[in-house]
Amino acid sequence: MVTQITKGIKISVLTGFEGTFFKNHKIHYAFSYEIIIENQSKDSVQLNSRHWEIYDSLNHKEIVDGEGVVGKKPVLKPGEKHIYTSGCLLASPIGAMNGYYTMVNFTSTKSFQVEIPTFKLSAPFALN
Repeated sequence: MVTQITKGIKISVLTGFEGTFFKNHKIHYAFSYEIIIENQSKDSVQLNSRHWEIYDSLNHKEIVDGEGVVGKKPVLKPGEKHIYTSGCLLASPIGAMNGYYTMVNFTSTKSFQVEIPTFKLSAPFALN
């Protein structure tokens, strides 16, 4: 598990390899990731958007921007957690992801970014 705290918001990530499949005559490697967002600050916050940078070992980079996470814009009071699971496909058995969430602090009404630490994605057979 990788963890990072930004402005009192703790992000923890667990990853898993889900398998391979063929699509459009190419092999794809499927990965899952579970994100735990924990509000360790004294203010209530809301997650409004996400920005991902997804890399594979073939030097391909994909940028993904969107509202919320898995269709939700969770509000977290101090001490609360939000946990969700998502996934991605890579063209290689090894890769990595990182990014940030844009959140709003309800006390100050200001937006801020919470870093998502870089986490590795690797199929178990790809590493010696």
